Amino acid sequence: MDDLAQRRPPPMPAAEWLRMLPPAARWILHGGEAARALAAPVWGVGFSPAACRAMLLGTRATLWLGPDEYLLLDFAPGEGAAANALESALAAEPHALVDVSHRQFAFEVSGQHAATILSAACPLDLDAGEFPVGMCTRTVFAKADIVLWRTNPDTFHVEAWRSFAGYVGGMLQEIAREFYP
Repeated sequence: MDDLAQRRPPPMPAAEWLRMLPPAARWILHGGEAARALAAPVWGVGFSPAACRAMLLGTRATLWLGPDEYLLLDFAPGEGAAANALESALAAEPHALVDVSHRQFAFEVSGQHAATILSAACPLDLDAGEFPVGMCTRTVFAKADIVLWRTNPDTFHVEAWRSFAGYVGGMLQEIAREFYP
C-alpha cells in the first residue's frame, strides 16, 4: 500500500506554534467490550470507557471516536507487527481493524494561542474546562473533517485526511497571522 499511496506531507513553513508530526501507523478498530479486552494487552494501551477520551502509553495511543470505535496511533511504527498481533488476538471475536495510515497526516498546534487559533474554525468550546487534556473527538475545522486531541494544556494533536492537510495547514496559518504576524 505504501507504494500506491505516497505519503508526502503538504508544504508547511516552519512556525513555532505549528508543526507537522512524523508519520505514524494508524488503525480504526470497531469492536465491542470483548474485542477491546482482547486487544488491550496486545496493543499495550487500554481503551477508555469514557466518551471522547484518549489513552497514551509510550509511543501508542487509543482515541475514543464513537461507541465501539477507536483510532489507534503508533508513533513508532514497525513492519506491521502490531496489526498482525491485533488480528491474531481478535481472530475469534467480531471486529473490524482497518489500516488508515495512508489516509491521514497529523499537525501539532501549540502555544498560548493554540485554542484560540483552532476555535476560529472549529465549532467546539476549547476552553480547558470544557475540553481538558486527554479529550479527543472527531469534528470539523472549517470545511475539513479532523480528529482533535488535547495532549497538554496548550497543545493539540490534529489528524487531517491527506486530501485536506494542505487546506487545514493553510487555514491555521491564515488564522494565526493575527497572533504571529
